[in-house]
Amino acid sequence: MKLFRKPEQFFLFINSTMKKIPIKQWSEDDRPREKMQKKGVSVLSDSELIAILIGSGTKNKSAVEVSREILESCNNDLNVLAKKTIRELQNFNGIGEAKAISIVAALELGKRRKAEEVIKRKKITSSQDAFEYFHSLLCDLHHEEFHVLYLNRGNVIISSERISSGGTTGTVADIKIIFRIAIENRAQAIIIAHNHPSGNIQPSEADNQLTKKIKEAAKIFDISFLDHIIIGGNNYYSYLDNGNL
Repeated sequence: MKLFRKPEQFFLFINSTMKKIPIKQWSEDDRPREKMQKKGVSVLSDSELIAILIGSGTKNKSAVEVSREILESCNNDLNVLAKKTIRELQNFNGIGEAKAISIVAALELGKRRKAEEVIKRKKITSSQDAFEYFHSLLCDLHHEEFHVLYLNRGNVIISSERISSGGTTGTVADIKIIFRIAIENRAQAIIIAHNHPSGNIQPSEADNQLTKKIKEAAKIFDISFLDHIIIGGNNYYSYLDNGNL
């Protein structure tokens, strides 16, 4: 039996002799794929779901540990993770281009599913409905985009169009394009939306001026201008709700 004169010698010995146990040797309840098959996808943690996406870890870390490290860097917030680019994800040890693409693609599917749920409801009845539609399109962008939702007389969605895409501090919306599309689609109402990458949802003076111009143009074309939504992260500002329309 090996004797140790000092406690630190014992711990150094333990660390040098312990070997990492591969996921394949874990209990079935602790292996993400097997756990999903046995108990269902809802019982898996976020890190376990990401581990399934990336498939494998590194020499020193399991896929679950790598996934946990990624989530911890995002404060365990999937919304923050969704904003990371493929290149940013590749900065994590064990995440190559293919794995990074898998993560980005999975999060994009989640956003599209949320948007489709709003489309299936068809009718927009409140600023919350409009926010839920635009949120998946705008919440994770690092630049500003301007979108318009075209509706019929019953506020049922006809189409949605991205009008412009700009930098981190602003984008230009061409009013002529907005109403040309409205006329082509025989829209009876519009809702406009853009995002603030900074997360600040308060409208700028430029936002106020644009809203005023669109309101005036809508009157000329006899089209109802229902709302202007500003999205910042998971929050939004509604011109209608705040009495500014």
